[in-house]
Amino acid sequence: MSFNSLGLSAELLRAVADHGYSKPTPVQRQAIPIILEKKDILAGAQTGTGKTAGFALPLLQLLSKRSVTKVKNSVRALILTPTRELAAQVEESVAAYGKYLPLKSAVIFGGVNINPQIDKLRRGVDVLVATPGRLLDHAQQRTLNLSQVEILVVDEADRMLDMGFIRDIHRIIALLPRQRQNLMFFATFSNEIKTLAENLLNSPVLIEVASRNTASETIEQLVHPVDRIRKRELLSFLIGSKNWRQVLVFTRTKHGANKLTKQLEQDGISGGHPRQQEPGDANPDIGGLQAR
Repeated sequence: MSFNSLGLSAELLRAVADHGYSKPTPVQRQAIPIILEKKDILAGAQTGTGKTAGFALPLLQLLSKRSVTKVKNSVRALILTPTRELAAQVEESVAAYGKYLPLKSAVIFGGVNINPQIDKLRRGVDVLVATPGRLLDHAQQRTLNLSQVEILVVDEADRMLDMGFIRDIHRIIALLPRQRQNLMFFATFSNEIKTLAENLLNSPVLIEVASRNTASETIEQLVHPVDRIRKRELLSFLIGSKNWRQVLVFTRTKHGANKLTKQLEQDGISGGHPRQQEPGDANPDIGGLQAR
């Protein structure tokens, strides 16, 4: 099966071809036709399965086919993500896939000056990618109008719940119109995901491209049993002996991330600063490491 068989427009197929993609992934094959039918979906898909294109491509097509009366500071499609890193990545993909369409996209997240975001929203945005905290900041300041949202995407919904965003999600939903299409993606299914789906989705089509609660087939997982006091030594050894150039390390606390970074620097490994948290972000801090 090729992208040509999924019902996408010539403009989107051209953008896909620019990226060198010829065959859709399983989640793309299943999700794209259903979304184009304007149905809600609940999709289980791991990172690395192509889920961003799975919702971005049909979303862009639906918006491009509809005429709309623009309301000040309004958006037509809202994509919620749990972190600023993912938000930036998703918006980059949306912009790339939609480059031959007359649609504008933008990304907003916390930890940066809000004024440039206000200016961009004022100029008009069709697709907005956002983290919950900063989105509510804009809504409270009336620099963003969510009454015209036609499509809502909740990306990595399970991670969103783990990070304590459930109240923010409900506050955001209360600002949206009742009549809209909803797309929810998760990697790990839980009772909390089921409850959120029941409250958010309307007769959704369930899509699962892999066994529930399993890692993506594109990811290799290894376990190294080691004493707690020697974890840092093992990490340093693995980075050096395998000549890893980019490593993503998760720690339980920000203090632990800072301590580990200093220890690795003593071993000759430079470490990126742990990312700062947004309000409501209960996840561990993350630091990027790079071997010298």
